[in-house]
Amino acid sequence: MKVFSSIQEFKTDTRTVVTLGTFDGVHLGHRSILEKVIAGSKNLQAESLLLTFFPHPRMVLQQDSDIKLLNTIDEKTLLLREFGIDNLIIHPFDQSFSRLTAEEFVKNILVDQFNICKIIIGYDHRFGRNRTATIDDLIRFGKEYGFEVEQISAQEIDDVSISSTKIRNALAEGNVALANAYLGYDYFFTGTVVKGNQLGRTINFPTANFKIEEEYKLIPQNGVYIVSSIIDGRFVPGMMNIGVRPTVDGVALTVEVNYLDFDGDLYGKKLNVAIYEKIRDEKKFPSLDELKKQLALDKETAKAYFLEGKIEYFND
Repeated sequence: MKVFSSIQEFKTDTRTVVTLGTFDGVHLGHRSILEKVIAGSKNLQAESLLLTFFPHPRMVLQQDSDIKLLNTIDEKTLLLREFGIDNLIIHPFDQSFSRLTAEEFVKNILVDQFNICKIIIGYDHRFGRNRTATIDDLIRFGKEYGFEVEQISAQEIDDVSISSTKIRNALAEGNVALANAYLGYDYFFTGTVVKGNQLGRTINFPTANFKIEEEYKLIPQNGVYIVSSIIDGRFVPGMMNIGVRPTVDGVALTVEVNYLDFDGDLYGKKLNVAIYEKIRDEKKFPSLDELKKQLALDKETAKAYFLEGKIEYFND
Protein backbone atom coordinates (compact mmCIF):
# COMPACT_ATOMS: atom_id res chain seq x y z
CA MET A 1 0.00 0.00 0.00
CA LYS A 2 1.30 3.42 -0.97
CA VAL A 3 0.63 6.17 1.57
CA PHE A 4 0.33 9.83 0.61
CA SER A 5 0.15 12.76 3.02
CA SER A 6 -1.96 14.95 0.73
CA ILE A 7 -4.13 14.79 -2.37
CA GLN A 8 -1.53 16.79 -4.31
CA GLU A 9 1.13 14.12 -3.69
CA PHE A 10 -0.88 11.48 -5.53
CA LYS A 11 -0.23 11.11 -9.26
CA THR A 12 -1.31 8.26 -11.51
CA ASP A 13 -2.01 7.43 -15.14
CA THR A 14 -4.02 4.41 -14.02
CA ARG A 15 -7.74 4.69 -13.43
CA THR A 16 -8.87 4.42 -9.81
CA VAL A 17 -11.79 3.06 -7.80
CA VAL A 18 -12.29 5.43 -4.89
CA THR A 19 -13.98 5.52 -1.52
CA LEU A 20 -13.64 8.11 1.20
CA GLY A 21 -14.42 8.53 4.86
CA THR A 22 -12.90 8.50 8.33
CA PHE A 23 -12.89 4.69 8.64
CA ASP A 24 -12.25 5.12 12.36
CA GLY A 25 -11.60 1.76 13.95
CA VAL A 26 -11.27 -0.06 10.60
CA HIS A 27 -13.78 -2.47 12.12
CA LEU A 28 -15.88 -5.32 10.73
CA GLY A 29 -18.50 -2.87 9.49
CA HIS A 30 -15.86 -1.28 7.24
CA ARG A 31 -14.66 -4.60 5.86
CA SER A 32 -17.38 -5.05 3.24
CA ILE A 33 -16.83 -1.50 1.93
CA LEU A 34 -13.10 -2.08 1.54
CA GLU A 35 -13.76 -5.44 -0.10
CA LYS A 36 -16.10 -3.75 -2.61
CA VAL A 37 -13.40 -1.21 -3.49
CA ILE A 38 -10.75 -3.88 -3.96
CA ALA A 39 -13.06 -6.13 -6.00
CA GLY A 40 -14.17 -3.18 -8.11
CA SER A 41 -10.60 -2.17 -8.86
CA LYS A 42 -9.73 -5.71 -9.97
CA ASN A 43 -12.79 -5.96 -12.21
CA LEU A 44 -11.99 -2.65 -13.88
CA GLN A 45 -8.22 -3.24 -13.96
CA ALA A 46 -7.82 -0.12 -11.88
CA GLU A 47 -6.12 0.84 -8.61
CA SER A 48 -8.02 1.06 -5.33
CA LEU A 49 -7.83 4.35 -3.46
CA LEU A 50 -9.03 5.36 0.00
CA LEU A 51 -9.19 9.06 0.84
CA THR A 52 -9.32 9.94 4.51
CA PHE A 53 -8.64 13.11 6.46
CA PHE A 54 -6.70 14.35 9.44
CA PRO A 55 -7.53 16.17 11.60
CA HIS A 56 -11.00 14.66 11.82
CA PRO A 57 -13.40 17.19 10.21
CA ARG A 58 -15.26 17.63 13.49
CA MET A 59 -12.04 18.78 15.15
CA VAL A 60 -11.81 21.61 12.62
CA LEU A 61 -15.44 22.55 12.05
CA GLN A 62 -16.55 22.13 15.67
CA GLN A 63 -13.82 23.71 17.77
CA ASP A 64 -15.47 22.62 21.03
CA SER A 65 -15.69 18.99 19.90
CA ASP A 66 -14.25 16.53 22.41
CA ILE A 67 -14.38 13.65 19.93
CA LYS A 68 -12.25 10.63 20.81
CA LEU A 69 -11.08 8.34 18.02
CA LEU A 70 -10.51 4.60 18.01
CA ASN A 71 -7.36 4.90 15.90
CA THR A 72 -4.50 7.33 15.53
CA ILE A 73 -3.41 7.91 11.95
CA ASP A 74 -0.46 5.53 12.35
CA GLU A 75 -2.71 2.84 13.83
CA LYS A 76 -5.25 3.25 11.04
CA THR A 77 -2.52 2.98 8.43
CA LEU A 78 -1.23 -0.20 10.06
CA LEU A 79 -4.70 -1.77 9.98
CA LEU A 80 -5.47 -0.73 6.41
CA ARG A 81 -2.26 -2.33 5.12
CA GLU A 82 -3.78 -5.72 5.90
CA PHE A 83 -6.69 -5.20 3.48
CA GLY A 84 -4.72 -4.81 0.28
CA ILE A 85 -5.77 -1.26 -0.63
CA ASP A 86 -3.38 0.09 -3.27
CA ASN A 87 -3.36 3.75 -2.22
CA LEU A 88 -4.14 5.56 1.02
CA ILE A 89 -4.31 9.36 1.00
CA ILE A 90 -4.39 11.11 4.38
CA HIS A 91 -5.28 14.68 3.45
CA PRO A 92 -4.95 17.57 5.93
CA PHE A 93 -8.48 18.77 6.59
CA ASP A 94 -8.81 22.53 7.09
CA GLN A 95 -11.28 25.37 6.59
CA SER A 96 -10.04 25.95 3.05
CA PHE A 97 -10.73 22.37 2.02
CA SER A 98 -14.18 22.49 3.63
CA ARG A 99 -15.08 25.44 1.37
CA LEU A 100 -14.54 23.54 -1.91
CA THR A 101 -17.75 23.41 -3.92
CA ALA A 102 -19.09 20.02 -4.93
CA GLU A 103 -18.07 20.53 -8.55
CA GLU A 104 -14.57 21.69 -7.56
CA PHE A 105 -14.16 18.55 -5.49
CA VAL A 106 -15.37 16.30 -8.30
CA LYS A 107 -13.56 17.98 -11.20
CA ASN A 108 -10.30 19.03 -9.55
CA ILE A 109 -9.82 16.08 -7.22
CA LEU A 110 -11.79 13.01 -8.30
CA VAL A 111 -11.40 13.52 -12.04
CA ASP A 112 -8.17 15.47 -12.58
CA GLN A 113 -6.13 14.21 -9.62
CA PHE A 114 -7.47 10.70 -9.00
CA ASN A 115 -8.29 9.73 -12.61
CA ILE A 116 -11.43 8.13 -11.22
CA CYS A 117 -13.46 5.47 -13.01
CA LYS A 118 -15.71 4.53 -10.09
CA ILE A 119 -16.59 5.77 -6.61
CA ILE A 120 -18.15 3.61 -3.90
CA ILE A 121 -19.95 5.78 -1.38
CA GLY A 122 -22.74 5.76 1.18
CA TYR A 123 -26.30 6.41 0.02
CA ASP A 124 -26.51 9.32 2.51
CA HIS A 125 -23.13 10.86 1.73
CA ARG A 126 -23.12 14.65 1.49
CA PHE A 127 -20.17 16.66 0.21
CA GLY A 128 -19.00 20.04 -1.02
CA ARG A 129 -19.25 23.43 0.70
CA ASN A 130 -21.70 23.23 3.63
CA ARG A 131 -22.29 19.59 2.66
CA THR A 132 -25.07 20.60 0.29
CA ALA A 133 -24.44 18.05 -2.51
CA THR A 134 -26.06 14.63 -2.32
CA ILE A 135 -25.57 11.22 -3.90
CA ASP A 136 -27.91 12.34 -6.73
CA ASP A 137 -25.54 15.20 -7.50
CA LEU A 138 -22.62 12.78 -7.52
CA ILE A 139 -24.45 10.49 -9.96
CA ARG A 140 -25.09 13.51 -12.21
CA PHE A 141 -21.38 14.45 -12.05
CA GLY A 142 -20.49 10.84 -12.83
CA LYS A 143 -22.49 10.94 -16.05
CA GLU A 144 -20.91 14.27 -16.98
CA TYR A 145 -17.30 13.27 -16.26
CA GLY A 146 -17.47 9.58 -17.09
CA PHE A 147 -17.26 7.67 -13.83
CA GLU A 148 -19.55 5.16 -12.17
CA VAL A 149 -21.19 5.68 -8.78
CA GLU A 150 -21.97 2.66 -6.59
CA GLN A 151 -24.09 3.31 -3.51
CA ILE A 152 -23.41 1.50 -0.27
CA SER A 153 -26.74 0.33 1.09
CA ALA A 154 -28.52 1.84 4.08
CA GLN A 155 -28.06 -1.45 5.94
CA GLU A 156 -24.29 -1.44 5.43
CA ILE A 157 -23.98 2.22 6.45
CA ASP A 158 -26.08 1.53 9.55
CA ASP A 159 -23.83 -1.42 10.37
CA VAL A 160 -20.79 0.86 10.23
CA SER A 161 -22.26 3.62 12.40
CA ILE A 162 -23.87 1.22 14.87
CA SER A 163 -20.62 -0.71 15.22
CA SER A 164 -18.59 2.48 15.80
CA THR A 165 -21.02 3.65 18.48
CA LYS A 166 -21.10 0.27 20.18
CA ILE A 167 -17.31 0.03 20.16
CA ARG A 168 -16.90 3.46 21.76
CA ASN A 169 -19.61 2.73 24.33
CA ALA A 170 -18.13 -0.66 25.16
CA LEU A 171 -14.67 0.82 25.72
CA ALA A 172 -16.12 3.61 27.85
CA GLU A 173 -17.73 0.91 30.01
CA GLY A 174 -14.57 -1.21 30.13
CA ASN A 175 -16.13 -4.01 28.06
CA VAL A 176 -13.11 -4.57 25.85
CA ALA A 177 -14.16 -8.10 24.90
CA LEU A 178 -17.34 -6.75 23.28
CA ALA A 179 -15.43 -3.94 21.55
CA ASN A 180 -12.98 -6.49 20.15
CA ALA A 181 -15.84 -8.60 18.79
CA TYR A 182 -17.09 -5.61 16.77
CA LEU A 183 -13.59 -4.57 15.71
CA GLY A 184 -12.55 -7.99 14.48
CA TYR A 185 -9.18 -7.51 16.20
CA ASP A 186 -7.90 -6.64 19.68
CA TYR A 187 -8.18 -2.97 20.54
CA PHE A 188 -4.75 -1.46 21.03
CA PHE A 189 -2.92 1.77 21.67
CA THR A 190 0.58 2.91 20.81
CA GLY A 191 2.69 4.64 23.44
CA THR A 192 6.22 5.41 24.53
CA VAL A 193 7.58 4.04 27.81
CA VAL A 194 8.60 6.91 30.08
CA LYS A 195 9.85 7.16 33.66
CA GLY A 196 7.19 7.21 36.34
CA ASN A 197 7.59 7.45 40.11
CA GLN A 198 8.85 3.81 40.17
CA LEU A 199 6.54 2.94 43.07
CA GLY A 200 5.79 -0.43 41.47
CA ARG A 201 9.37 -1.56 41.96
CA THR A 202 9.11 -1.00 45.72
CA ILE A 203 6.22 -3.48 45.97
CA ASN A 204 7.71 -5.96 43.49
CA PHE A 205 5.37 -5.01 40.64
CA PRO A 206 7.53 -2.94 38.27
CA THR A 207 5.50 -1.24 35.58
CA ALA A 208 6.12 0.36 32.21
CA ASN A 209 4.56 3.82 32.32
CA PHE A 210 3.13 4.75 28.91
CA LYS A 211 2.82 8.18 27.39
CA ILE A 212 0.22 8.37 24.63
CA GLU A 213 0.95 11.45 22.55
CA GLU A 214 -2.41 11.70 20.79
CA GLU A 215 -4.90 13.25 23.20
CA TYR A 216 -7.77 12.31 20.89
CA LYS A 217 -7.07 8.57 21.27
CA LEU A 218 -9.92 6.80 23.09
CA ILE A 219 -8.64 5.13 26.27
CA PRO A 220 -10.89 2.53 27.94
CA GLN A 221 -12.56 3.06 31.30
CA ASN A 222 -10.28 3.18 34.35
CA GLY A 223 -9.45 -0.24 35.70
CA VAL A 224 -7.14 -3.25 35.48
CA TYR A 225 -6.88 -5.12 32.18
CA ILE A 226 -5.24 -8.16 30.61
CA VAL A 227 -2.90 -7.03 27.83
CA SER A 228 0.15 -7.95 25.76
CA SER A 229 2.88 -6.39 23.64
CA ILE A 230 5.41 -7.60 21.12
CA ILE A 231 8.79 -6.70 22.61
CA ASP A 232 11.92 -7.32 20.55
CA GLY A 233 9.96 -9.76 18.41
CA ARG A 234 8.55 -11.72 21.35
CA PHE A 235 4.98 -11.94 22.61
CA VAL A 236 4.91 -10.67 26.20
CA PRO A 237 1.70 -10.89 28.28
CA GLY A 238 0.90 -8.38 30.98
CA MET A 239 -1.67 -6.60 33.11
CA MET A 240 -2.40 -2.92 32.83
CA ASN A 241 -3.79 -0.28 35.14
CA ILE A 242 -5.55 2.78 33.74
CA GLY A 243 -6.34 5.34 36.41
CA VAL A 244 -5.15 7.82 38.99
CA ARG A 245 -3.71 5.35 41.56
CA PRO A 246 -5.96 6.43 44.45
CA THR A 247 -4.14 4.26 47.03
CA VAL A 248 -1.11 6.57 46.78
CA ASP A 249 -3.23 9.73 46.39
CA GLY A 250 -2.56 10.01 42.70
CA VAL A 251 -4.27 12.73 40.67
CA ALA A 252 -3.08 12.50 37.05
CA LEU A 253 -4.29 9.71 34.79
CA THR A 254 -1.62 7.09 34.19
CA VAL A 255 -1.39 4.03 31.94
CA GLU A 256 0.95 1.41 33.41
CA VAL A 257 1.70 -2.15 32.31
CA ASN A 258 3.24 -4.86 34.47
CA TYR A 259 4.69 -7.40 32.03
CA LEU A 260 4.49 -10.96 33.37
CA ASP A 261 7.37 -12.48 31.49
CA PHE A 262 9.90 -9.74 30.85
CA ASP A 263 12.89 -8.25 32.61
CA GLY A 264 14.64 -5.49 30.75
CA ASP A 265 14.93 -1.77 30.11
CA LEU A 266 11.97 -0.41 28.15
CA TYR A 267 12.55 3.33 28.61
CA GLY A 268 12.11 5.16 25.34
CA LYS A 269 10.62 2.18 23.49
CA LYS A 270 7.49 2.74 21.42
CA LEU A 271 5.17 -0.24 21.82
CA ASN A 272 1.69 -1.36 20.84
CA VAL A 273 -0.39 -2.64 23.74
CA ALA A 274 -3.24 -5.01 22.83
CA ILE A 275 -6.10 -5.09 25.34
CA TYR A 276 -8.15 -8.26 25.87
CA GLU A 277 -10.33 -8.12 28.94
CA LYS A 278 -11.02 -6.10 32.07
CA ILE A 279 -10.16 -7.75 35.41
CA ARG A 280 -11.65 -5.20 37.80
CA ASP A 281 -12.35 -1.54 38.49
CA GLU A 282 -9.70 0.71 39.96
CA LYS A 283 -10.16 1.13 43.71
CA LYS A 284 -8.48 2.69 46.71
CA PHE A 285 -6.92 0.21 49.14
CA PRO A 286 -6.38 0.93 52.84
CA SER A 287 -2.64 0.23 52.57
CA LEU A 288 0.14 -0.64 50.15
CA ASP A 289 0.13 -4.18 51.57
CA GLU A 290 -3.52 -4.59 50.61
CA LEU A 291 -2.76 -3.22 47.16
CA LYS A 292 0.10 -5.67 46.79
CA LYS A 293 -2.16 -8.60 47.74
CA GLN A 294 -4.72 -7.54 45.15
CA LEU A 295 -2.06 -7.13 42.47
CA ALA A 296 -0.89 -10.69 43.19
CA LEU A 297 -4.46 -11.90 42.60
CA ASP A 298 -4.71 -9.83 39.42
CA LYS A 299 -1.49 -11.37 38.19
CA GLU A 300 -2.85 -14.87 38.72
CA THR A 301 -6.02 -13.91 36.85
CA ALA A 302 -3.98 -12.62 33.94
CA LYS A 303 -1.75 -15.70 33.88
CA ALA A 304 -4.78 -17.98 33.91
CA TYR A 305 -6.24 -16.09 30.93
CA PHE A 306 -3.19 -16.90 28.83
CA LEU A 307 -2.65 -20.41 30.13
CA GLU A 308 -6.27 -21.29 29.36
CA GLY A 309 -5.38 -20.62 25.76
CA LYS A 310 -7.66 -17.64 25.18
CA ILE A 311 -4.58 -15.98 23.72
CA GLU A 312 -1.65 -18.11 22.63
CA TYR A 313 1.08 -17.63 25.21
CA PHE A 314 4.72 -18.30 24.31
CA ASN A 315 6.64 -18.77 27.52
CA ASP A 316 10.37 -19.23 27.07
